[in-house]
Parts: sequence; C-alpha cells; structure tokens
Amino acid sequence: MTELSGQTAQPLAVVLLSGGLDSMVCTALAREQGFRVAALTIDYNQRHRVELDAARKVAARIGVERHVVLPLDLRLFGGSALTDAIDVPKDGLTDEIPVTYVPARNLVFLSLALAWAEAAGSKDLFIGVNALDYSGYPDCRPEFIDGFQNLARVATRYGSEGGTVTVHAPLQYLKKSEIAREAARLGLDPGDSWSCYDPLPDGRACGACDSCRLRRAGFAEAGIEDGTVYGGGG
Repeated sequence: MTELSGQTAQPLAVVLLSGGLDSMVCTALAREQGFRVAALTIDYNQRHRVELDAARKVAARIGVERHVVLPLDLRLFGGSALTDAIDVPKDGLTDEIPVTYVPARNLVFLSLALAWAEAAGSKDLFIGVNALDYSGYPDCRPEFIDGFQNLARVATRYGSEGGTVTVHAPLQYLKKSEIAREAARLGLDPGDSWSCYDPLPDGRACGACDSCRLRRAGFAEAGIEDGTVYGGGG
C-alpha cells in the first residue's frame, strides 16, 4: 500500500494480530523494536469472534499505522472445532493435535501477511507463535517458521532479487507466564486481549478450553492479574 511506504526512516513490519494475548505482546514488541506496524487480522469466521473486537482494541491501544481486518471464510472448509460444528474439548491438554487446530491456518495467514508486506515494501513479518505453552499445533513450531522464511525468499520478487524476508517470532521460546510478564513490562492491559475458544452466551470466557487453561495457568504462575472474566469463577 503506497500510504505505508517511505513515510519515515523507521522500517515497516506486517504483524499478524489475532486479538489474543500472544499477538498483542508480539505487536507491542514490534513497536518496541523500532518498527512501524501494519497489523493484519484475519476474520476467518471463527467461533470466537469476540477476538476480532479485541484485535481492534489492541490495534488502537498500541497505535499501529494501519489495521486491516481481512475476511476469509474458513467455515467453507471446516475441519476444526473453530470453523465447524464440532464441540470444543474441555478435558484438558493431551499429546495429540486437538480438534481446535485449523488446518494450515498459520501458513495461510503468513502467506497473506507476506503478500501485504511485499506490496508495502516491507521485509519483516511478526507472528506470535509459541512452541512451549501451546496446544501442540504443528504450525507453531520453529521448523515451520524456518521453512516459511525459506519459502518467502523464493516466492517473492524481493527474494528473487537477492533480498531476505525475516519472520520474527519473538515469543517462540517463552512460557505463558513469561509472556504475561512481558505484557506487564510493556504496559499492556491483558484484559484488552481474548484467548477463549468457546465464549459463553453471556460474554465470559469458558475457562475450560485449552486456551483458557494455558492462559489461566500462565497468569497464575506469573502472579499477574489476568483481566479475563471466566465462567464458573476466575
């Protein structure tokens, strides 16, 4: 987008902003590292649509240069409890990839972020994936990030001309408690973000899905107020 190109000496980064805690911290870290931020939120018709409102709030709080909410209806594909008529599991984490995994989601989302970055003249992408306290999704692993970075080099005009696209994953090796502490250090309000996969009809977080469990445990370990109101207390 021409309105994002060449305005200042600061480099531009395209950041994937879901509205969750990790993406909020990731966006703030991009700003802290001196980047102008173009935030990309994908409205994939997910079950937890309150996350989209959280993304808008976070983008405004942090002060990104531009925020795009891009519609992409993955319910047409289904295959996940977040995009299909499948119950969100509430029994705790297992060693298997859970049904809340959306097939190839981060691959699709990073591809869209890369397309915007190339159009805007940016060579930096940020994504808040985590390989420690997470649900076991294959597209959160370091191997995926490294592989996509290599793909970006051969899939873009910038890469074919000898340039390098960098995929920043600053939370890759942080525990959820450490991410909570980063939010506090950066002066962020955790209550602006949303993590629950299966919001209750009254607007509270369910408190029992994998994402709620990880978030609650992380804030408890960090000794920091969560800011989320959970069903059944919390």
